[in-house]
Amino acid sequence: MKYVLVTGGVVSGLGKGVTASSIGLLLKECGLRITAIKIDPYLNTDAGTMSPFEHGEVFVLDDGGEVDLDLGNYERFLDIKLTSDNNITTGKIFQHVINKERKGDYLGKTVQVVPHITDAIQEWIERVAMIPVDGREGPADVCVIELGGTIGATIFSRHNESSILDAGDIESMPFIEAMSQFSHRVGSGNFYLVHVSLVPVLNVVGEQEQKAHEALIKTLNLQGIVKEPLLEEWSAHARICDALHDPVRIAIVGKYTGLSDSYISVLEALLHASTACMKKLVVDWVPSSDLEDNTTLEALELHKAAWKQLKGANAVLVPGGFGDRGVEGKILAAKYARENHVPFLGICLGMQIAVVEFARSVMNLQDANSTEFDPHTTNPCIIFMPEGSKTHKGGTMRVGSRRTYFDVTDSKSAKLYGNPNFVDERHRHRYEINPDKVAEFEKAGLEFVGKDETRRRMEIVELPNHPYFVGVQFHPEFKSRPGKPSPLFLGLVEAACGKLDCLPVNAAHLSNSPKRAMSPANAYENGNPKKPAKSFSHRKIFPNANGVHV
Repeated sequence: MKYVLVTGGVVSGLGKGVTASSIGLLLKECGLRITAIKIDPYLNTDAGTMSPFEHGEVFVLDDGGEVDLDLGNYERFLDIKLTSDNNITTGKIFQHVINKERKGDYLGKTVQVVPHITDAIQEWIERVAMIPVDGREGPADVCVIELGGTIGATIFSRHNESSILDAGDIESMPFIEAMSQFSHRVGSGNFYLVHVSLVPVLNVVGEQEQKAHEALIKTLNLQGIVKEPLLEEWSAHARICDALHDPVRIAIVGKYTGLSDSYISVLEALLHASTACMKKLVVDWVPSSDLEDNTTLEALELHKAAWKQLKGANAVLVPGGFGDRGVEGKILAAKYARENHVPFLGICLGMQIAVVEFARSVMNLQDANSTEFDPHTTNPCIIFMPEGSKTHKGGTMRVGSRRTYFDVTDSKSAKLYGNPNFVDERHRHRYEINPDKVAEFEKAGLEFVGKDETRRRMEIVELPNHPYFVGVQFHPEFKSRPGKPSPLFLGLVEAACGKLDCLPVNAAHLSNSPKRAMSPANAYENGNPKKPAKSFSHRKIFPNANGVHV
């Protein structure tokens, strides 16, 4: 096993995650099998309880892991499926060591950062690196490790070999010492360092200040021969992206629009879908609270600007979220899309508010709401799941891969997925559609086309007489990939372009890259296919690439 450690210096946010993902992709294109590990030095056990404003999106894995958004980059770049153990935090390591101490595993010794914490870090890395993540048996050839935080300038050599002994972030110190030891543990020929650094231009002198950067490069000894693999497929994707000029405008209506990293997987999924449709993606970030009526009193211009953006979009997307701030604005956005036949996709909370809006406007249940926002509503459309915990937030949600069964085959969602019996998608929620009100909703015109195995938990809702009005309890963005866009995102973009009826069955499961094309016979990834009730007519889907957004 070879290990590549990616670190960053001077300041955070330099792009270590994209660098680590890109290194992994280059090595994969050389024919090597790759796995990845992200180290986050914070004391939280996982990212599940963090605000998106604090740390960006919480990415969800198949096994229910709530992890750093960089693991989403790894999965998208490398087309792999990681586990929660691929995200190491200080909280996890300390908890692991303390549990061992309580069991008496240290035989009465004084438990210390060195060697017990540092040994635990190294053992964790070695164990996780051996877990296959690409669907094949046996371990990967290379493990790419990204160390979060920043590394300071105090670096010196031990025994003429690279050794990092100081951290810019004090919480990183145990991990830096562990990686220093680890490089000796696995041998210099099996351990490589890549450092991402800032080289600023100082206005006073008008030239780059490179001294700290040059010292790091020299000490880390990053010189070497870089092999340039043949990446014609990705080059073709880039050329297609550069050639896109016909825009499709999507309004993302959310609570955290001030930080795009809060919705990075949603944004990436839109890019995958739009470029597969040969459209240049333009995103309008609409703060949901600005749509609300009370904003006219506090900030009239913001209110006007938000509604102008919403009404100028070809489609509306309401992503997931928590808390009541901006919820009424999301409900207004769903109402606008429903009444004006604008393509709409609601994800998690976005699905729930769409149901609430329908209950209020169509069923005339004026106080319809979620018990998350109004515990005393007489028309609880959304309720707390019975198995959830009301005393603990972390690790208590319905999270990870869950199965959704299609009960209505003649639905847009079923056809977009290729008419399988079921699909497996990733979830992260505490509240659900009230099963006792489903019959009322369906009588009024909503159609719940996808449900869980009990048929009491609603997973997919559609409005039949609408160009594209879809709500899902799960998060389809987490499994979207370049060249294999999420079916529901692909449907949204096609509908936004007025071309949904031209979309072929199985389109979203066909890999469109030159090297990895799938035949229709094996295009069903989520169970046995059903005979299509009505299929969309055939349309060529082009190779995917990154798009352009604002």
